[in-house]
Amino acid sequence: MLKTIDIDNLVRPNIRNLNPYRSARDDFEKGLLLDANENSLGAPVRNQLELHRYPTPTHNKLRKKIADWRQVDFENIFLGVGSDEAIDLIMRIFCEPGQDSIITTPPTYGMYKVSANINNLGVKEVLLTESLQLQTGKILEQVDDQTKVLFLCSPNNPTANEMKRTDLLKLVSQFPGIVVVDEAYIDFSKQESMAGLVQQYPNLVVLQTFSKSFGLAGIRLGIAISNPEIIRYMMKVKAPYNVNKLTAQTALDAFDNMDLMKFNIEKILEEKEYVAEQLRHADEVEKVYPSDANFLLFKIKNAKEIYQKLADRGVIVRYRGNEPLCEDCLRVTIGMPDENIRFLKTLKEVLV
Repeated sequence: MLKTIDIDNLVRPNIRNLNPYRSARDDFEKGLLLDANENSLGAPVRNQLELHRYPTPTHNKLRKKIADWRQVDFENIFLGVGSDEAIDLIMRIFCEPGQDSIITTPPTYGMYKVSANINNLGVKEVLLTESLQLQTGKILEQVDDQTKVLFLCSPNNPTANEMKRTDLLKLVSQFPGIVVVDEAYIDFSKQESMAGLVQQYPNLVVLQTFSKSFGLAGIRLGIAISNPEIIRYMMKVKAPYNVNKLTAQTALDAFDNMDLMKFNIEKILEEKEYVAEQLRHADEVEKVYPSDANFLLFKIKNAKEIYQKLADRGVIVRYRGNEPLCEDCLRVTIGMPDENIRFLKTLKEVLV
């Protein structure tokens, strides 16, 4: 069943009426380019990318690659400087500063709240259940006329688990505003992406990234997948040349090496099972949480002290004990095999 919703009516009036910045490069990418006050003599660093020229504002070739990969249409794809740019843009497009609010489901990715604070928005928090799942009824009870965006993370960070698909669908169906499902870790999970549902649910925005499964955190490239109307607004509000040429070319090159990307995912999952099993054998580890991501959350006695002792020995994990439902918890990313062995060996040493 196709959900009907008036996206225009959800958009802030000043954004709806915005005349975006346009350059000649929006219309012309080839020819005698004397429109943008670039340094025509070129950069001191020479390569084939013509870095003295601004990038295309749209990166249509890359968007088409991603659309084919996720089995959506080209018009469903937005590219940003990491998923964080998309998070910020969604708030700026749909939420009035000092008036509107978002809903988050702690423990979850911290940038939702940080970005809301930057944009002067209220944040309503509905905790996950003890089994780290969504409380759909309580989330919907929090909705009022000023509640514009719901942020969900699946697989979730820092808890590593995927959310029940039935709960995600219920919220997308019943929430009257924009529902963002952050799928940064989706390629490590057996759960099917929600990307294919953006035509059925026009209020759905799916976030993905090149930072995790592609192993390209350093290029800072995020993806938003949504209906063309929302994508047009995001393209309207973004900075003119938000994604640079080096980033776009590296992402395109990655699509020529998808077999290696898939192989790396399999190896990470194998290593994750090994690390989890070793952690379960440690008497001080009270629980290793189920993981659908490339990291593990585990509960350990004196977690903060253990975190500091590991750091003193050059092994850096993340203390998550300040998050609700994560008391005495550490989060460890799955590394290379030798890194995982070093982590486990060092953990054993500090537990003596």
